[in-house]
Amino acid sequence: MAQYTQAQIETLDKQHVWHPYSSFTSPLAPFPVASTDGVRITLMDGRELIDGMASWWSTVHGYGHPKLKQAAHDQIEIMSHVMFGGLTHEPAVTLCEKLVKLAPEGLNKVFISDSGSVAVEVAIKMAFQYSISQGHKNKNKLLTVKNGYHGDTFATMATCDPVNGMHHMFEKVLNQHIFAEAPACLFDEEFNEQHVADIKQKLEGHRSEIAAIILEPIVQGAGGMRFYSPDYLKRIRELCDEYDILLIADEIATGFGRTGKMFACEHAGISPDILCVGKALTGGFMSLAATLCSDKVAKGICEGEAGVFMHGPTFMGNPLACAVANASLDLLMEDKWQQQVANINAGLEKGLAPARALPQVNDVRILGAIGVIELHEPVDMPTVQPMFVEEGVWVRPFGKLIYVLPPFVINEEDLAFLTQAMINVVKKL
Repeated sequence: MAQYTQAQIETLDKQHVWHPYSSFTSPLAPFPVASTDGVRITLMDGRELIDGMASWWSTVHGYGHPKLKQAAHDQIEIMSHVMFGGLTHEPAVTLCEKLVKLAPEGLNKVFISDSGSVAVEVAIKMAFQYSISQGHKNKNKLLTVKNGYHGDTFATMATCDPVNGMHHMFEKVLNQHIFAEAPACLFDEEFNEQHVADIKQKLEGHRSEIAAIILEPIVQGAGGMRFYSPDYLKRIRELCDEYDILLIADEIATGFGRTGKMFACEHAGISPDILCVGKALTGGFMSLAATLCSDKVAKGICEGEAGVFMHGPTFMGNPLACAVANASLDLLMEDKWQQQVANINAGLEKGLAPARALPQVNDVRILGAIGVIELHEPVDMPTVQPMFVEEGVWVRPFGKLIYVLPPFVINEEDLAFLTQAMINVVKKL
């Protein structure tokens, strides 16, 4: 039973609550939510919205799945949390075993953390501590590509696009890393060696400084929803081996089936040295993430000066979150995620096809369960967001991009409704 009315929630929210990427001086009023179920968000005013965002890539099983709720109920009766320093427990051990079995070959050590940004922070620290432990103390930089996004914490911000990214204003206070040109070969385009010429030049010029390459495999998310060639990623893996540096794959967004493979690295048939996962790990039920690495990385770190990996979050290995993550990974397999993603892919291809003929549209691209309409001009959020709500869907554009990544459980009818709403809004712009 709600304690406050909708008007009271809106007033208190406006006074006290700081939402992501929002302003208190010119606020964009959020829509109060009453409940969620399946692929639907019910607002306090009674309107039902089909969720096209899967709560930022995470709720792949939809909201309130009974198996996830049961896993949480069962675990909370046993143990909701216990420190992970010096102790262990079945939910965490089971989760690590499952992740190792699912992950690309060779990734068999798992560090469990609280959120995606922290998982990437852990990966960065692993790469630097590995280099330090190997006696390469001057390897204090990362190489990455433009248009990337890796998180909002300080170490991760430093690897986001330095000019067009969300964090460019912090340039003077961030660690300075090395940026190569973004992948220029689209997912279905033929790769040639010229596509990696800039990154090879950076590797050659800074080989004594670079500890690792970090990138988002196949899909650059918040940097533009760009899909690039698997052959490009395969060549990056080869270059890392050639120059004896580590490869960090940030699969926070792409992991667990979103691109049509369990992990986007599989499109290129490669294994990174370090892999970051999060978002869909618990099916969006609660925050949890993990960083996986190879024996080479783990041994290299632990044979160094410290003898241990120097990181340890308070809520690391939270039993409640681990139990839900185990249930979520089991659900992926039981629900035959490959067919679910294939069905969404077909529905997006059909539903978004009319957008290609609209004069406002620059490009339409689809990969796995991701659908993107790229406009010629950026959208005005205060105008566009309510338009989608009026259409009965929850879609949150950014910049020139109107994109969706629905829950895997969405049915054909709801997906058609979602894509039609996208077309309807774009026509009005």
